[in-house]
Formats: sequence, structure tokens, C-alpha cells
Amino acid sequence: MSWIQSVLFFAYIPNQPLDVLLNRTPPFTVYFKGKSDYVTEPIPVDGLIGIWRFLHEEDENMAEIQFSPYGGAINSFSESETPFPHRTGNIFMIDYGLSWDSPGIEEAEKHLIWMRRIYGYMAAYVSKSPRAAYFNYRDLDLGVNNYSSGNVIGSYDEAKVWGMKYFKNKFERLVRVKTKVDPSNFFRNEQSIPPSPLPPLYSS
Repeated sequence: MSWIQSVLFFAYIPNQPLDVLLNRTPPFTVYFKGKSDYVTEPIPVDGLIGIWRFLHEEDENMAEIQFSPYGGAINSFSESETPFPHRTGNIFMIDYGLSWDSPGIEEAEKHLIWMRRIYGYMAAYVSKSPRAAYFNYRDLDLGVNNYSSGNVIGSYDEAKVWGMKYFKNKFERLVRVKTKVDPSNFFRNEQSIPPSPLPPLYSS
């Protein structure tokens, strides 16, 4: 399976021609919430039993928890070589996924509460200081940039809360790069890297 074919697979439209991706109208409506964690020590049996009980609670049976093993080639690079910091020391990454079909705020809140409960339960079994997260499974529960009242720069202090979870100590390095290439923060989103609030520590 090629990467682009995997896009169709994970969008629940397998065995379709690639041109289906040009259709901007989704074939069906589905709502989704995801979160992530990193694990550095094996989860004991009691912890796994607790996960199993949570999965039996979710009434639409559309919740999943993936354990993605780490190590091997991932550990062949040092954390200083790339912006991706989650290498040596992690035995696997957890992807929490939850989807539902019914619209409405009340329906959504029911599922989001379940997701946040299991995420809270898992705190005892995952990485700490910071509790790390995978950037490609973006989780706005961790915090967002505040662009209200005409502020387009955002807050370094706010961004550091989730930035350290995604990038660990690489966050500071990414802020320095952002400050150099985009000091006005033209390219921004809810969890983009902000420029530094202080004068840059480099000369041009």
C-alpha cells in the first residue's frame, strides 16, 4: 500500500480511485477526537485491565487505542539531529482515537468527557515532566495560541505549555528559528510556534 492509498484507507474510503480526494464534499459526516501519549515503562496488567474497562464504556464502539512501538531506527538518530524529540527512552506511543456519527453539542460532549477521563486515567502510566504528546495527533486540549484583540503574535508563555509536550527542549530552538524567518507570525494557526517576545540572540 502506498502512502496516498493509506490516506483513503484511514478516511474509510478504500478501493476508490485517487480522484475521490478531489471531491471537497465528504462522503459521510463523522466527528473525531484524538489524543496521544508516550510510554517509557511497561504498563502493568492492572493498568491494561483499566484500559479495557474504559473501552467497554464507549457506547458506540468507535473508540480505539493504538500502541505504536518505538526503538530500532528511531533511536539511531540523536534528539539533537531533528525537531522530533521522542526517541531514546520511549518504548511505545499511544494514539487515542474516538469517532461518532450523531451531531449536536450534547452528543459531542458525552464523547469528549469519555476521552478526557481515559486520558486522565493514563497519567499514572505515561511520560511525565512534561507529559509528552505527538505533534501529528494535534490535541487542542493541551492549549492554543490566543489571537484575540488584534494580537497576531500570540503568547510565548501559553505556547510553551503545549510546545514542550510536543517538542520538549526543541521548542526553544524552534522559537528561535520562527523568530528569524517569520518574526511577524504571518504563518500561524492554533498551535503554531510563536516568535520570541525578546530580541533575538543572534546577529544577521
